[in-house]
Amino acid sequence: MTTGEILKLLPYSEPFLFVDEIIEINEKGCQGTYGFRKDLPFYRGHFKDQAVTPGVILTECCAQIGLVCLGIYLLHNEGQTKSGNLQVAMSSAEMEYLKPTFPEEKVRVVSEKVYFRFSKLKCKVKMFNSHNEIICQGTISGMLKREQDG
Repeated sequence: MTTGEILKLLPYSEPFLFVDEIIEINEKGCQGTYGFRKDLPFYRGHFKDQAVTPGVILTECCAQIGLVCLGIYLLHNEGQTKSGNLQVAMSSAEMEYLKPTFPEEKVRVVSEKVYFRFSKLKCKVKMFNSHNEIICQGTISGMLKREQDG
């Protein structure tokens, strides 16, 4: 499965798609990037004098790249992405925020699979800024499966 095919299977679209590219993906983890454009709607109201990316959006970006993209890859390896819509539900996230992320920042998310069984995936994730500093890190878990026909 190519990275382009994985991106097409993501169940998100603008303005809630936080994946620009997948740099690397394998059975152990995923690495990808996203650029936070200054015209994104949440910046208009998140601090009026200095826009900052909300932590929930940073978590979502980590989940989309580090959990969902990896989950699609792993499901494909099990033969489960051939038909039906992908269903995704984040079940838990424990994140630590270390640095602010401002508009126009390109981030890189690196995930490491902790386990994948019974459609549940748990990953350790880290987000880095353009200076290779850790913005946030933590663990994210979710359920991923394809909707059955009929």
